Amino acid sequence: MRENFAKILVIFLVIFLISCAKISENSDEVLIKNGKNIVKIKVEIADNDEERSKGLMFRDKLDENAGMLFIFDNEDNLTFWMKNTLIPLDMVFIDKDFKIVDIKSALPCEKEPCELYSSSHPAKYVLEVNVNSAAKNNIKIGDKIFINTKY
Repeated sequence: MRENFAKILVIFLVIFLISCAKISENSDEVLIKNGKNIVKIKVEIADNDEERSKGLMFRDKLDENAGMLFIFDNEDNLTFWMKNTLIPLDMVFIDKDFKIVDIKSALPCEKEPCELYSSSHPAKYVLEVNVNSAAKNNIKIGDKIFINTKY
């Protein structure tokens, strides 16, 4: 009887640990190395035209250390705007080598034409986070990022 209970307990623990590992594997995050510190940001991924077009539009809040990572097929000078975006954001432009090449602070567009925010150097990724998050976390141009996604 005791042996059966132990076997059932072991099976239950194995199933539990496997399910926990899958949760961890499925979480998308960006790690930014700034000096000796690492900043962890949970991200939603926007990697197709529809997701990139919608971005963070119509949201009234964004959790701290959360954001959206836009992934483009090619590196290019990228331009964003804040139409229908309700919260101020930092846009962190990242090149194909995962180095931050520009950071812009952007305010919601209250009337058209909306202001455009362009990268000063070619970028392949853009990380949008709450405004002032870059300064608060000492994130700067030249820092490296690491992307941990479920892909």
